[in-house]
Amino acid sequence: MANETNDKKIMELKKQIEEKKNKVSKSQKFSPITNCSIEVDGVRHNIQVLTKEQLIALMVKLNAYAMSAKDLEVEYVVSGFNASDWIQDIKSKLDYVSRKEEESKLRIMEAKLDQLLSNEKKVELELDEIASFLK
Repeated sequence: MANETNDKKIMELKKQIEEKKNKVSKSQKFSPITNCSIEVDGVRHNIQVLTKEQLIALMVKLNAYAMSAKDLEVEYVVSGFNASDWIQDIKSKLDYVSRKEEESKLRIMEAKLDQLLSNEKKVELELDEIASFLK
């Protein structure tokens, strides 16, 4: 009886994970405005490969420069693109990285739940999958 209760709870959690995975995967893809290669303070960065922390540090630095340029009433262009375009791209990349991290965490949780299922429930799910394939 305890196995049945646990299996039911596990199946409910798996359903919630599946719904979250669908929501996360439907969200926007990363489509940059810039060419993703920026030179700041003599150092070239490719925002496609930077870590979350590096992206945040770069965005903060660019924002400080952009705010300063606005106060000075000058246009601030970096590596051929407006600072606001770079900031927007970095924000988009951060969102993309966060979604990928969440997808990874959801896959790990789903795998853990699969391991917790009773053998009887695993057999039942396999049989259901085979039956649906043969229809």
